[in-house]
Amino acid sequence: MSGASGSSRGARRAVYLDYAATSPVDPRVAQAMSECLTLDGAFGNPSSAHVFGREARARVEQARERIAALVGASPAEIVLTSGATESNNLALFGAARANADRGRHVVTSRIEHRAVLDPCRRLEKEGFSVTYVSPDASGRVDPRAIEAALRPDTVLVSVMHVNNETGVVQDIAAIGALCRERDILFHSDAAQSAGRIPIDCRALPVDFLSFTAHKLCGPKGIGALYVRKECRARLQPVSFGGGQEAGLRSGTLATHQIVGFGLACELAREALATEPARLEALRERLWKGLEPLGGVHLNGAASPRVPAILNVSFEGVEGESLLAAIEGVAVSRGSACNSASGEPSYVLRALGRSSALAGSSLRFSLGRFTTQDDVDFAVERVRAAVQRLRAVASGDPVDVSADPGEGPPAELYGPAVRRLFQELPGAGRLAGSGGDLIEGEARDAHQDVAVRFQLQVRGTTVKDARFQARGCPHTLAACAWLTSQLPGRTREALIPGTPEEWARALEVPVEKLGRLLVVEDALRAAAERWVA
Repeated sequence: MSGASGSSRGARRAVYLDYAATSPVDPRVAQAMSECLTLDGAFGNPSSAHVFGREARARVEQARERIAALVGASPAEIVLTSGATESNNLALFGAARANADRGRHVVTSRIEHRAVLDPCRRLEKEGFSVTYVSPDASGRVDPRAIEAALRPDTVLVSVMHVNNETGVVQDIAAIGALCRERDILFHSDAAQSAGRIPIDCRALPVDFLSFTAHKLCGPKGIGALYVRKECRARLQPVSFGGGQEAGLRSGTLATHQIVGFGLACELAREALATEPARLEALRERLWKGLEPLGGVHLNGAASPRVPAILNVSFEGVEGESLLAAIEGVAVSRGSACNSASGEPSYVLRALGRSSALAGSSLRFSLGRFTTQDDVDFAVERVRAAVQRLRAVASGDPVDVSADPGEGPPAELYGPAVRRLFQELPGAGRLAGSGGDLIEGEARDAHQDVAVRFQLQVRGTTVKDARFQARGCPHTLAACAWLTSQLPGRTREALIPGTPEEWARALEVPVEKLGRLLVVEDALRAAAERWVA
């Protein structure tokens, strides 16, 4: 099923290509959920014995059957949780602690979601030993590397089914077989695969499988952990209370969310016959539109990938500026759960990408309502943004006639920075050479900042100025703002104020002050080269 979102773009906030972060709820799912909220619906507590409770319980068990069918499990093997994060925590803590008398060694990969890595760090503090296996350059975790990491005291292995940033599909059948041969429990985070590619837990040698509703057009706040019936006794709860979900996950069951999850799973299962091929065609159209830019890298290209995810690194641009320049297209620089840090993707760094390339990567993820118009619009916006930012960095002419889009979001940038970033006055290169053309530059690779100022001087005065820069929107805006103030200045008074004053004038957050110091260093370098 696809939506007609592209035809109504003018009335929408943006084109949404971030389905790996979350997905919009299908209207049919929302309708089913609304039937479980009010007095005339199935609102009762499913644990209650009266008619309202029995009605709610019936809806819950129907949903459980639908959830189980999506992953080829029996309904009794489905433990309902608040989402994949809780499912991962239950599997990791519950299995490791329950089997600590057999061994205290866990194996996982370096490219897992934080919902797996952070529990593993916690297990280390509890006295467990954890081995983190690196992927190959294509993003795949080699089963032989997992095998080499296994020890006599290994009790649990956790490897995700599909990576949330690259979309690379891991060989969990081979990894699970290695574990099954040695009676080692095997868990897989399937948040990005459930409903996107077929899963059959009856055929896969997996003991625990985590997945969630909000990745497949269901509601947030509800997920599940598949627990193979033979392994239930080897899993202990991590929260306690009313004993729901066979004692593994206490708490009143949220009927409306569970019903929504169930219908979302049923719709996703029905769509598996056609939707993967449709999304793969859109993904390839997106890649074919971006590839001609040159200097682009498809992350995970040599490995099997889910149809819905495309992760691309762009040479010659800074990631935050790239994201700000395509505000009309909703994408991520990596995992949405880790995007607030601003650090380059640890997943792409593990694949061998440099910090600069990892930081300038975009994850496009498609879904049920993505249209060809959406993809074409994204290609147009991204191409224009990359070309513009590369021109600003190199000093090539900036196409001022090109539509700069909606500009950086007002929630993150002040009005002066938004205007300057959109217009970038003073970007470019001065003609000429010789004694009247002064250049000063500075860079900081760690902050991914490079700045060059060019000054045309006559005697003791700046007559004209230009800049070239690579950096975040605050950096580029500061360069543009300062360049406009340089004409008429003398060598002794070349630098207009201090980075602290610039930060106040442009509303630059304090954590970006270091980047303004690089801008100041470039101006100082120009002053030092200016011989009166």
